This record gives sequence, C-alpha cells and structure tokens, in this order.
Amino acid sequence: MGVGPVRVLLCDDSAAARSAMGRMLSSDPGISVVARATDGSDALAQLTAMAAADRPQVVLLDLEMPRMDGMTALPLLLKAAPEVAIIVASALSQRGAAATMAALQAGACDYVPKPAASEGGLAGASFRDELLAKIKGWAKLGSRPAPTAPAHAPQPSPPAQLPRVLCIAASTGGPQALAALVKRLPRTLPVPLILVQHMPLGFTAMLAQHLDTLGGPRIAEAKHGDLLQPGYGLVVPGDRHLLVEAEGPALRVVLIEGPAENFCRPAADPTLRSLVAACGQRLHAVVLTGMGQDGLQGCHMVSRASGVVWTQDEASSVVWGMPGAVARAGLAQFQGDPALLGDALARHLSGAR
Repeated sequence: MGVGPVRVLLCDDSAAARSAMGRMLSSDPGISVVARATDGSDALAQLTAMAAADRPQVVLLDLEMPRMDGMTALPLLLKAAPEVAIIVASALSQRGAAATMAALQAGACDYVPKPAASEGGLAGASFRDELLAKIKGWAKLGSRPAPTAPAHAPQPSPPAQLPRVLCIAASTGGPQALAALVKRLPRTLPVPLILVQHMPLGFTAMLAQHLDTLGGPRIAEAKHGDLLQPGYGLVVPGDRHLLVEAEGPALRVVLIEGPAENFCRPAADPTLRSLVAACGQRLHAVVLTGMGQDGLQGCHMVSRASGVVWTQDEASSVVWGMPGAVARAGLAQFQGDPALLGDALARHLSGAR
C-alpha cells in the first residue's frame, strides 16, 4: 500500500456529509483526508494544485452535486491524475444505481451507496466497514506496479463432463472483477451462469445490463421461475436469495427473501447449497474479491461433492476476505486474477467432452 496512510480527497456538496465521512475516515490511522471539496470543479482545482507526491491516492466522489456533478468531474479528474482511484458515492435509488454503473463504465473503480437514515445513515457500522475496506483496497491495488506476466496461469484439464452450472460469487470490488472475467467467457458458453454479487435492490439490475454489453454470455437479472440455460447468465437480485430446484432434466430459479446469511442478501452460500443438491459433482464455483466469508460453507459442500472451486488471487483482490477464506481452507483448485480465470474457464469448458 505504500508508506504512510492512504491519502483521500473527499468531494461532496453536503457539509454534513463531508463532516460525517471526514470524521469516519480520520478515525482510522491508516487513512488521511488531505482535501475536502464542495463539488467537482473544486475537487479538480485542488487536485491539480497539489504536488504529485501530495496528491490523493483515492477520491471519494459524490455523483449528485450542483455546479459540477460527479459524472462530469470523473473524466477530468482521471485525465489530471490517471493513477488516482475514484470511488463514487451514490443515492440508494434506481436513479443512483444507473448513475453508478455509468460511472464504473467511465473509469470509476468502485462505488458506495449512501445508506438511508433507517439503516444507520453515514454513521452506520456496515457503511463504515465497506467504505474503509474499499479505500484501502483500491489504494493497495493502485500503488502496485502492473505485473508484466502472470506468475502462474491456471491450466486445468478439461472435465470429462460439462458442469451443469457455473456459479460466481463476489462482494467488495466485485463489479470490476466480474466484468473482467465475464467478458472473457464465450458468447456461446456451454453451461448456465449464476452471478451472486452483494448489491442492493436496483443496483443488481443495472449490473446485469452492464455485464450484458461486454460481449460474453447474455446476462439478465434473475426472475422467479427462470430456467437455467447454456450461454445465459443470471444476476441474483438484491434483497433476495436465489435457490435452484431440479425439475426433471431442467433447473429452475426460486427467489426467496429468507434471513440474511453472512450479513448478506443475496448471499452465495444458500445458492451453492441448492446447486450441490441439484447438480452434485457437476458444479463449478468461483469466489472473487469481497469482505467476509460468504461462499466458504458452500465451497466446502462443492468440494465434498467433487465439484471444482476457483478463487481470485490475493494480489488482484480489493479485499481477499471471501476468496482468502476459501483458499486458506484448502478448497481452491485454481487461483488467478479475474482475467486469467475467465480465459482459463473458457478453455476448460470448451474442451469438455
């Protein structure tokens, strides 16, 4: 991550939000708020006035601001300081979700939805944990020189039989990791794909739309009763768990509310449990970057059923919580960054008999 605390520029038009987030960030000795801006033009002016050594490593950028909003400022900030990691803060709404996905496509690294007052607001512990993890994680990745070649690419042998389902789980840093992996899968992926990303309701629909534009398998947000089909991926909707039930040779989606698992809904573990029951050994599970241990219990079941487990490596993860838990448990048969995993999965599945 480099020497000293992570330098952050905080940009929000609300004085109350700047104060609350400033206190939150300053309470962590690993983070230093080096500048506070009231809108995009103010952030750009402060950034360009700084000496290169003093510039922020991370900009926390509100999207909805007067004078110059976050979407307008985003490309200007990246042009002025291409090395900076920009995390956008968005409203927890359909409009906020659409703006968030547009920002990610325009070069933002990640996002944090501003929680409602009923969920603790900006003072909530879960918001604080997520924000601090993303700031530190993206600063770590931004400060590491890009590798000239992968240390070791996964080279799994083609399976004797195609898996019935490929299930990918992700959390913190997941949208960019999912995009890097999914776009390397073939349009004619010979198996169905399920994507479990920890995201609020509304945001998952926008994520599915974004992933669908990348040229890999067709992607949509899952609906209750959908049938799993080769070449198609389903993103689990926010605030729901996705289970799979066998109906003869077919596999059907069941969406439930159910209690949160691993503090998440959607969560990967209930999906993986249902897939093991429906598919047995003909299952591949991939665990990407994320906080916590969601997916660990499910990967234990996948492994015991002789399925195949893949994980993102530590070097490329924003947070090596979820994939790290699986790897430390000895369950990961193959590891790599999302692009490597995508290429390896494409070769692996295309070679199945």
